Amino acid sequence: MGKKDKPKKINLEDLGGFVFSTNPDFEPPVDDTEEFLDPSEQLLLCHFEKKGRGGKQVVIIKGFEGPEEQLKELGKELRQHCGVGGSAKNGEILLQGNVRDKAMDKLNSLGYGTKRIGG
Repeated sequence: MGKKDKPKKINLEDLGGFVFSTNPDFEPPVDDTEEFLDPSEQLLLCHFEKKGRGGKQVVIIKGFEGPEEQLKELGKELRQHCGVGGSAKNGEILLQGNVRDKAMDKLNSLGYGTKRIGG
C-alpha cells in the first residue's frame, strides 16, 4: 500500500469529542457560556523591543484575554490615543514607536492592570 492509499488518522480532539450518533434526534451539546475577564481582573504586560525589527521601536502588549473583536477594538483605541500605527492579532497589540507610557496610562484609565517589561 503506497503513501497515497493510506487512510488519514483523525484526532478525536479535533472533532470536539463527538464522532457519530445513530440517534436521529441527537443534538450535540452547545456551550454558549463564554466567560471573559473584566478589565480590572486582567494584567497586561507592556513589552518594549527593537531587536529584529531593523532598529524600529515597538511596544507589544501581551496577556489580553477576551474575544478577538474586543482585542481589535482595544488596539484601535490605543493607536488613536497614542497617534501611532500598529496591529492587533494573536492576543497581542503591537504599537509602533516608543509610546509605552502613553499606552499604559490609557490602559490604566480603562481599568486594566499593567506591568512594564524590558527597556
